[in-house]
Amino acid sequence: MANLQFDLVSPERRLASVEASEVRIPGADGDLTAMANHAPTITTLRPGVLTVVHGGGSDTYVVSGGFAEITATGVSVLAERALPQAEVTQEVFDAMVEEAKAAHRKAQDNFKNEPGPVDDAAKLLSDMVAIGGHIGLTAKN
Repeated sequence: MANLQFDLVSPERRLASVEASEVRIPGADGDLTAMANHAPTITTLRPGVLTVVHGGGSDTYVVSGGFAEITATGVSVLAERALPQAEVTQEVFDAMVEEAKAAHRKAQDNFKNEPGPVDDAAKLLSDMVAIGGHIGLTAKN
């Protein structure tokens, strides 16, 4: 099976640079899997779990947004925020959900008659809560 180069960076650090057989990406328009010889694509990320399958097994990362550039030979992910799943404790998850709740409240206050930004903030909050379900954590009410 052919492989491709995978790189994941966030503003804080480089999280991964590995030869992978597949990368499962939480795209804004739906999940997608990139493999060698994939058609060139650029997509925005939604909050979710990104999985990288490589010769040594697989690694999972929690991402809060960003962009992915996919080519026939590689995947580069520039994440707004990314953490290895093992680093996402209940405390870290609670803080991420609280940030999303605060963004939703702010959108509700600032955009009284504009549903678009409020809906976007609600979707962000929903996606953040869903991450917990994927990794075994529960959002506080």
